[in-house]
Amino acid sequence: MHKCFFAPLVALVLGVTALPAYGQDDISRDATETTRAANAVVLRELPFANREDFEFATRGLIEAVPDLAVKGADDRVVWGMAPYGFLKGDAPATVNPSLWRNAMLNTQAGLFKVTERIYQIRGFDISNMTLIEGDTGIIVIDPLLTTESAKAGLELYFKHRPKKPIAAVIYTHSHADHFGGVRGVVNEEDVKSGKIKIIAPQGFMDHAISENVIAGNAMSRRAAYMYGSLIPKSPRGQVDAGIGKTISTGTLTLIPPTVHVSRTGEEMIVDGLRIVFQMTPDTEAPSEMNFHFPQLRALCLAENANGSLPNLYTLRGAQVRDARSWALHLNEAVRLFGDQTDVLFTSHFFPRYGQARIAEFVTRQADAYKYVHDQTLRLANHGYTMNEIAEMVRLPESLARERFNRGYYGTVSHNTKAVYQRYLGWFDGNPANLIPLPPEEVGRKYVEFMGGADAVIAKAQVAFDKGEYRWVAEVMNHVVFADPENAKARGLAADALEQMG
Repeated sequence: MHKCFFAPLVALVLGVTALPAYGQDDISRDATETTRAANAVVLRELPFANREDFEFATRGLIEAVPDLAVKGADDRVVWGMAPYGFLKGDAPATVNPSLWRNAMLNTQAGLFKVTERIYQIRGFDISNMTLIEGDTGIIVIDPLLTTESAKAGLELYFKHRPKKPIAAVIYTHSHADHFGGVRGVVNEEDVKSGKIKIIAPQGFMDHAISENVIAGNAMSRRAAYMYGSLIPKSPRGQVDAGIGKTISTGTLTLIPPTVHVSRTGEEMIVDGLRIVFQMTPDTEAPSEMNFHFPQLRALCLAENANGSLPNLYTLRGAQVRDARSWALHLNEAVRLFGDQTDVLFTSHFFPRYGQARIAEFVTRQADAYKYVHDQTLRLANHGYTMNEIAEMVRLPESLARERFNRGYYGTVSHNTKAVYQRYLGWFDGNPANLIPLPPEEVGRKYVEFMGGADAVIAKAQVAFDKGEYRWVAEVMNHVVFADPENAKARGLAADALEQMG
C-alpha cells in the first residue's frame, strides 16, 4: 500500500513524470487539457531561446557515449544511457517543457576536457567524476556512486589520456554519490600504505555513516522512489532526476579518508598542485568543502552550486539544510576566489566559464537560497503556518527566470517547509494537528463521514475532470488508506499524481 502510493508522489515532485496508473487498466494516461495548458504557460514564460547551457554542456567533449551500458559482475546493467534516447526535439504533452530541456542537458555522457589538466566524466552516474592531472599522477574528485560506474569512467579517461597512477582522491562531501565508487578507482591497500591519499572535510565519516548506516534502510528505500531508478524510461515514465538521470544500481563502497581538511584557507600541495580549501559545513551536506586550484584558475564548488534549485530538505530523508549558511558560504567563495577563477566545475551538471558569468551564477543561487530563507521566516513571524507559507513564497522574476534556480530537483515549496522545520519544527501551532490519528484510522473515518468510498470516488472524479489534481490526490489518499484493495481509488489517485507530474 505505502509503496504504490508514495512512490508516484515522490517521483513526480522531484522531476519524474507520468507513472503508470495503479488499478483500473494499469496504463499511463495522456496529458489532460489542464496539464497541456499548464505546460504551455511554461513554454511561453521561460527564455527557451537562450542556448548557453547547451554550449557549456557540450564544450570540451572528447568522446560521447550515448549508448553507454555499465554492467555489474552478474552481467546486469547497473547504469545505462541508451534508454534515454527518446529525449530529442520538443517536449511532448506529458512532460513539462522546462524539465524536458533539463533532461536533454543531462544526457551528455562521456569524457570532457574542462580546461588544461582538468577532465570530467559526466553521464556515468547521477554525479560527475573529475580528474585532475598532477605532476606525476591523477587526482580523482568524487568517484561516483558505485564501483562499476567509477571503473568504467576511469577506463574511458585512460583511453584518451596517459595512464598515470592515482595520486589522491578527494571527497567533496558526505553523500554517497560522491564516494561510493571509490573502490572502482583505487584499492584500500594503496591507501593504507600511504601511496594514495584520500582527502575529505572534517566530520566526513560521522555524517556519511549517520546518513547511510543509521537510517540507511529507510533512506535507500526512499531514494529509489525519489530518483525513479526502477521506473521505465519514457516520455510517460522516468525522464530525469533533476541533477542527473537517476542513480546507478551497482556496488556502493567506502574507504575512510586519510587526510581531513578543517579550516577555510587551509592549503596543501597534492602531486605538485596547490589547493586552497574553503570549509562549507551545514550547506548541501553537513560535511562539505569547496576548493580552488590557483595554478589552474579553477574552482570546485562541490554540490554547493548546481544547475537546479537544490533541496533544503531532500525527500529521500536527511537533516534539513541551513539555507542561510549555504548562501553565506557561496558569497564567501566569490569573495575568496572570484577574481582568480576562469572556470567553475561542480559535482553535478557542467562547468561554467568566465569570471563575470561565474560570479553571477554563484551569487544568484545564493540570493535564491537567502530569499526563501528570509521570506519563510518573515511570514512565520506574521503567524502563517508551514503549508500556508509554501503556497505564498515565489522567487522574484529576476531569480526565477534563471534556469539554475528552477525546481528540477528541489522546489521553492519544499524548501520553504524545510526552513520552517529547521527553526520551528513539524508542529504548526494548531492543537488539532498535535496528535493526529494514524492514516488508516483517519482514512476510514473520513470515508465514512463523506458517504462511503463510491460517493467519494464519484465526487473526486468530477474534481479530476476540473483539473483539481492536488485535491483528488488528498481525498483518494484517505480512500486508499481506508481500503488498500480499492482499485478505483488507487487508479484515480495515480491518475491525479501522474497529471501533477
